[in-house]
Amino acid sequence: MGKKTIETLVGVFVLLGLVGLVFLALQAANLGSVGRGDTYTLKANFDNIGGLKVRAPVRTAGVTVGRVTDIDLDGKTYQGVVTMEVARSYRFPKDSAAKILTAGLLGDQYVGLDPGGDDANLAAGDTVAQTQSAVVLENLIGQFLSSKAEGPAADPGVAK
Repeated sequence: MGKKTIETLVGVFVLLGLVGLVFLALQAANLGSVGRGDTYTLKANFDNIGGLKVRAPVRTAGVTVGRVTDIDLDGKTYQGVVTMEVARSYRFPKDSAAKILTAGLLGDQYVGLDPGGDDANLAAGDTVAQTQSAVVLENLIGQFLSSKAEGPAADPGVAK
């Protein structure tokens, strides 16, 4: 093999490596599913969205069915308004519930859609009525510490 052939092969190898890195970066940033078909918009109001971010997945039964496209604050109710794009191939009943969940103990947050049992489905632009806000770890720790600081409650069944 000549010097020119080796240099060409090294260049191709480096180029393939860069393409692989771009692919991994898109997957890690949840950008790999951009433009995957037809979607419809749903909204949900939450008292606390925690650390939910735009581009976070929307999942049902562990399957990604959409993405969060916008997060805003309702000026009247002071609730977080989460706008989601859901693939048209997935239809959800009108009495479905939306929850903000965490992947693992300290993982990223996502919206979980729990389907209801209604015969009518949510349409484009509808708002999911039943929601459950994010569980914020700092609040849980604070509640635990304050309950421990109050001391043990008197138990009438325990002899002194």
